[in-house]
Amino acid sequence: MSALPVLVLQFVAISAVILWTGVRLSRYGDMIAEKTGVGGTFVGLLLMAGVTSLPELITGGSAVALYGARDLAAGDAIGSCMFNLLILAALDVRHELPLATRIHQGHVLTAAFGIVQLSLVALAIVAGSHAPSIGWIGLHSLVFIGLYALSMRTIFVFERTRLGAVSRELAAQESYTHISVRKAVLLYAVTAAVLVAAAGYLPALGEALARETGLGSSFVGSLLIAATTSMPEIVVSAAAARMGALDMAVANLFGSNLFNVAVLGIDDIVDVHGPMLQAVAPDHLVTLAAAIMMTAVAIIGLTFRAGRKRFRLSWDSITIVVIYVAATVLLRAVSR
Repeated sequence: MSALPVLVLQFVAISAVILWTGVRLSRYGDMIAEKTGVGGTFVGLLLMAGVTSLPELITGGSAVALYGARDLAAGDAIGSCMFNLLILAALDVRHELPLATRIHQGHVLTAAFGIVQLSLVALAIVAGSHAPSIGWIGLHSLVFIGLYALSMRTIFVFERTRLGAVSRELAAQESYTHISVRKAVLLYAVTAAVLVAAAGYLPALGEALARETGLGSSFVGSLLIAATTSMPEIVVSAAAARMGALDMAVANLFGSNLFNVAVLGIDDIVDVHGPMLQAVAPDHLVTLAAAIMMTAVAIIGLTFRAGRKRFRLSWDSITIVVIYVAATVLLRAVSR
């Protein structure tokens, strides 16, 4: 246990770097959204979600390629989806009005794509060796990646149509007139590189902490590693929310979930020993079911749009938290 204090200090140091870069990344992303006219939602989906989900990609790829730890890779990607939805509930705490009433309903489209992707992952795990494959790659993995590309294209078209109807309003609200598009993109790229470098070190710390605790691989991957690699999402979404860019914050979380499922497909391609999801534990179905239910609750909240909340959290956020806690308890009970 003597190594634990050193690991904790390293974790705090890396967290501080991620905190600083995450705040800057949100501001530069907001600049790009304003300058290009593509909207905060699409910037959150493509730029923010892609960068903040790179730790999951790095963790999953190294887990299967270097260590053969398929359960760790699957648990990280799927568990991160569940954790991102918990972050969504946390964004609801700061304001008197429910979060669902302060963001546009277009996020339902992204969330619905997420449910389709997560359901396909569950089907692939249940199918096991009966699922079709091409060489060592499961056919479903190619579907994951293709569906991610389709979702990005569909959401981009939707955002351009939506923004076309409110272009005058957006033009009147410009806040970064002194910043050029080139400078905003350059600042974003440099800050993103620092964030990726810092967050990329988190998986090694998470695995070392996991060894110190002695917990099962499915549990560690779905909760400890997933929470660790989701730290960029926490920082970026919280910073965007403080700036008032709530749509960007929410899009980052839903978009990260879409990217995380695509990561499973990439992990399968890297894993040359056979289709990855054929060999993972059925424990991951608990996390998948929870993530699907949490996403469905978010969709209900966005559609119903309750005008007020009785507690610090609205009813949909409370339900999301309850599902997360219940899934954590159940996963600990069944994990091996």
